[in-house]
Amino acid sequence: MKGSVDESLRALLSLNIAQTHSAERTEISVWIDTAFNGGLVIPLDQIELLGLEKESSAEAIHADGQTVMLETYRCCFDWFGETYETQIIANEGRFPLLGTMLLDKHRIEIDYSNMTVELK
Repeated sequence: MKGSVDESLRALLSLNIAQTHSAERTEISVWIDTAFNGGLVIPLDQIELLGLEKESSAEAIHADGQTVMLETYRCCFDWFGETYETQIIANEGRFPLLGTMLLDKHRIEIDYSNMTVELK
């Protein structure tokens, strides 16, 4: 899986995401966040555009130690040739985040000189 580094030096990948296995996929750009040990966090406004259905709520701890309740939504996305179904977390941030749970068992190479990302 190939991605890029943007002008703000964020490592980005594109994911094709949908409500269900058979629904049409929409491409979104996600920021690789190695400080986040979950799977995906997507801003609520993008979740609404994607039409994802609310599933439940989950307790989360922010980097500053604050405990908050976050809404979760069900989605599917393409991940290394398979359809991966999971819960994602909604937030009020600006960028979708991809966490280390999805990086597990993979190797990531970020080349800042060439502005490229490769996840193997």
